[in-house]
Order: sequence, then structure tokens, then C-alpha cells
Amino acid sequence: MLPENTNLLTINGGSSSIKFAMYKMVMNPEPLFSGSIDRIGLDGTTFNFTYPDNDEKISYKIYCPGFYEAAIFLVLWLKKQPGFDRVTCIGHRIVHGLNHTHAEVINASLLKELKNIRDYDLDHLPAEIEIIELFKSRCPDLLQIACFDTSFHTTMPRIAKILPIPRRFDKAGIQRYGFHGLSYTYLMEELKTKMGVESDGRVILAHLGNGASMAAVKDGKSIDTTMGFTPTGGCVMGTRSGDLDPGVAWYMMNSEGMNTKQFNHLINHESGLLGISETSADMQDLLQKESSDERAAEAVALFCYHIQKWIGSFMAVLRGLDILVFSGGIGENAPIIRSRICEGLGFAGIELDEDKNNQNEFQISMINGKVKVLVMPTNEELIIARNTTDLYNKSKDKERQLYKERQL
Repeated sequence: MLPENTNLLTINGGSSSIKFAMYKMVMNPEPLFSGSIDRIGLDGTTFNFTYPDNDEKISYKIYCPGFYEAAIFLVLWLKKQPGFDRVTCIGHRIVHGLNHTHAEVINASLLKELKNIRDYDLDHLPAEIEIIELFKSRCPDLLQIACFDTSFHTTMPRIAKILPIPRRFDKAGIQRYGFHGLSYTYLMEELKTKMGVESDGRVILAHLGNGASMAAVKDGKSIDTTMGFTPTGGCVMGTRSGDLDPGVAWYMMNSEGMNTKQFNHLINHESGLLGISETSADMQDLLQKESSDERAAEAVALFCYHIQKWIGSFMAVLRGLDILVFSGGIGENAPIIRSRICEGLGFAGIELDEDKNNQNEFQISMINGKVKVLVMPTNEELIIARNTTDLYNKSKDKERQLYKERQL
């Protein structure tokens, strides 16, 4: 039994942003408010929040020279909000979780493990660890729970995880893990609700946004994905390179004297759509410029080309395709990109109804098409809230059982 009149927080921290939300803790968590701090450490840091019964977004600039200051600001703001005194736990999105298969209570052992792998993902893990420790010091009574982006992909077969490097690295944990797992978990739950047994077929999920990845899913389980050891790999993204010939790293370090930190910054923050276009990482910006700027046009074309190639690759892995799902900021809101990705894939059974596509309808494929093509919004925060509620309930049941046994 869940305690009555209790709330929970969800926290999604990155190197330059923190997303947050408060939910009423019920079996299907109900949002009370949500928000974000964007452009942390940059000019124009903004604090945004909305309430579900009010579409108006409240936004104002704040001074946060670093992540720690932003996290402090958020904790102090949250403590002033109605309902915070009823918060019992916090669910954190943890991007890299090695081979953890489900959400887990954050204890000293798990925190130590995360610190040991913080270099696996410098854009996310250090910030996530910092905010966990801050809440631990400022709100010590709150249970904190880790929800791992990698958990969804732990079902991938061994052959899909191995990297073609000496085995000693594999033994040290250097393998393909995959990410965006919370998004994929939500999409598969929604697909099961909307499509029933069809969701157990051969499915490609395309989470296309500033960070973009795809997953091949069969019988409801991930069997392959585009991202690998870090979220940098896979298809072209807003500022990330995606897959890159390793020789490029050697060449840049040798010819330009780059160190590892500079190269990491290059492929994560200066590459992708931004690097190719030399103007913007935002797909809408590039679509507006492509008719007059060849660089913007090439960036858009390369993005669509990469997604097309991954669709073909995953169809080979799945031995066919039944459902293709578009999600994420680009996948949900850019009909022209969906159209260009699917263009020429009629031979594979992928044919769009352009009227439905332009209206962003749920099913945008031809009514009798071999492959169902769908548009589905994702909701990572809700999955964090559900996982947190479930694990909180289990932990309290365990406490009650231990107490009962001590009384006997």
C-alpha cells in the first residue's frame, strides 16, 4: 500500500541542464508541476516551470555560473513549493548504469560504483552524481532511486554488445550499452496499450531529437541499438558526431595537437548538425536555411541518410519489420524529416500517407501498408516516476516485513 497524500520528485540532470518534476505518488503518478534549468554555465541561464492545469510557461533568467549553483537554486526553490513537505523520494535518471537491469535504491555502494565509471560519460554522470549528493546533504530523509537509461538494452544478445577490440577491455566493461532506455520503455508500454499483441512483433523505435538514437525491438525486448559505449555513438545528432572512424581521433590528436579532453568536447559539442552546418544544431533552424545555405541542406540530408541506413541495418537484424515508431523532438514534430527518411523505402514496405504525416497523426503510414509507421510522444519523466513509486513501495514492504519479523 502506498502512503496517502505523498509526493515524489523526478530529476534529470545533464552537463548544462536539469529537468525536474513533482508527482503525486499513486499507482499511476499524477504530475503536479514540471520545469527545467537550461544553459547552465552559459550566458542566459533560464529557469522554467509549468503546472499541468495551466499551459502558460513561466520563465526567467537566473545567475548560475556552474552546475552546483544551479542545483542549489533548484533545491531551495523546491523547498518553497506547496507539496514539497510531502515528498518522500526522488527518482533520478542515470544515463550510464552498466548492466543494472532495473531501478535501484541509491546507497553508498551504488554511489561508489557510479563514481568509478564517471569518466564513461562526462556529459552526464558527474552532474548526476553531484545532484544526488546535494539532495543527500540537504534532504537526508528522502529515499533516492536510480533509474538507468541502459537497463532497457541489457536484453541485447552478447554478439550485439561486443566491441572488436582486445578482450581485456571487454572484461573491464568496455562494451556497447545503449541509451535512451527510459524513453524506449515508455514507448513500448504505450505501444502495448495501443497495439496489443502487435507490439511483440518486429519494431524499430526512433528517438530523434538533439540526442538521437534508434533501437531494434523483438518480442518486446531490445536486440540492438545505435548508441554504444557512450551516448556519442550511432547516428548524427545535434552536436554529437555519431559513429566516427577511430582513425579520425588519431589524426586530429597527431596533426592538431588535440588532447583527449579537447577531442571529447569536439565530438560531443561541436560536431553533428552544428559541425556540418556551421550555424545551428537545431533542425527547425536548418530546415529554414536549407534553400539558401548548402551547409544547412547537407546537414539535414546527412541526418536523414543516417536514419535510413540504420533502418535498413535493423531490418536485417530483425529479419523484417512490422512497426516503425518516430519519437523525440524531431521525430514527433518534423513531418518533412519523417517524409525524407521514409522516401524510397517502399521496397521495404514503408509508405507514408502524407496527409496524415503532415497532421502528425498517430498512424502516418498507408492504411494497407505492410509496415505501420507511427508517431508517438515520449515521456521519460513518467517512467522515472512509475519506477520510483514501484521501488519505494517495495522498499517499504520490505521494511515492514523486517519489522514484523523482529517483533516475533
